[in-house]
Amino acid sequence: MTHPLAWLDDRADARREAGLRRELRPRAPGAGPIDLAGNDYLGLSTDPRVVAGGVDALHVWGAGSTGSRLVTGSTTLHADLERELAAFCGFGDALVFSSGYTANLGAVTALSGPGALVVSDAAAHASLVDACRLSRARVQVVAHNDPAAVGAALAARSEERALVVTDSVGSADGDLAPLAELHRVCRAHGAVLLVDEAHGLGVRGPGGRGLLAEHGLAGADDVLATVTLSKALGSQGGAVLAPPGVTAHLVDAARSFIFDTGLNPAATGSALAALRVLAAEPWRAAEVLRVAGVLAAATGVPTPESAVVPVVLGDAGVAVAAAARCLEAGLRVGCFRPPSVPAGTSRLRLTARADLRDDELERACDALRRVLSEVGGPAVPPAASATRPRGTVR
Repeated sequence: MTHPLAWLDDRADARREAGLRRELRPRAPGAGPIDLAGNDYLGLSTDPRVVAGGVDALHVWGAGSTGSRLVTGSTTLHADLERELAAFCGFGDALVFSSGYTANLGAVTALSGPGALVVSDAAAHASLVDACRLSRARVQVVAHNDPAAVGAALAARSEERALVVTDSVGSADGDLAPLAELHRVCRAHGAVLLVDEAHGLGVRGPGGRGLLAEHGLAGADDVLATVTLSKALGSQGGAVLAPPGVTAHLVDAARSFIFDTGLNPAATGSALAALRVLAAEPWRAAEVLRVAGVLAAATGVPTPESAVVPVVLGDAGVAVAAAARCLEAGLRVGCFRPPSVPAGTSRLRLTARADLRDDELERACDALRRVLSEVGGPAVPPAASATRPRGTVR
């Protein structure tokens, strides 16, 4: 008889031939390649103040949260983070989850269910996609960033309740959602708008408060946000930002909150410390966008609206080879292939960081220009200046 897992070998071979095989590459401690692959946009994961926040929490609360948030997993540290995060982003309340993924699962499933409609952007993050699948609601997927399509879906619904979900900033393309138009459509049709600010927090909005704050929508009674603590805040975890009545409902009904162990104290303390750094140093958000513009100029792609700089190369094999050559040149970059992006749009995904030194940015740009000229990537313009404008705070 054939072994019941023999099909895995065939699947692995097919992925390998298509250039879609993935593998883990553990990082070593200490100095390494210049990192343009991670999501540590503000450079806070290694900031001494943020590290100290985690260490202090570890000493006070121990290594683990010891249980679910409803049993022993809630500490005064969690409450402090929720209060300050809600206030910073302009919402009435916040509820911390163990990850941004579980925050999306909890929010979507608890606010929809049988008898509801969920309208999801076609390019929504996988966590939102999985939340829709688990919601047991009717799900309608609409064209990316198309408020008219959202309006048509809402107008044709028979369900009493409706939830519209989207990312504020695309994780693969770095493009911005038309939040003002989406909110107008939602309000006209009595729907709730849920926005994943994973890539907006710390980068967009006044002082990095997110794209919802930029549009004046933070705190609206029919708008919710989810955030991750693992990107701009350099820690781990996630949260739902919403009116107090919504967070109270999530405590009662969100399964990924009720049945999951609470976020560990070290991550909670680090996230809180990072939030305080961001509040005190709003220049970091603007610096991320400046660095992203320099990287875009060096690679010949349009000026980005976020920290994400996509360099589309098309073929998955070409993208993999380009990423490998970048690493050989001392530069770690992201490599997105299907199913992360549509077929034929495999790319290098560069992520800007506010803490890159001028010399690091110059070296990164030089490496990118060399590699892209070798693999036949986008047209490469003359070298762009990576010099920081005079007067920028560091």
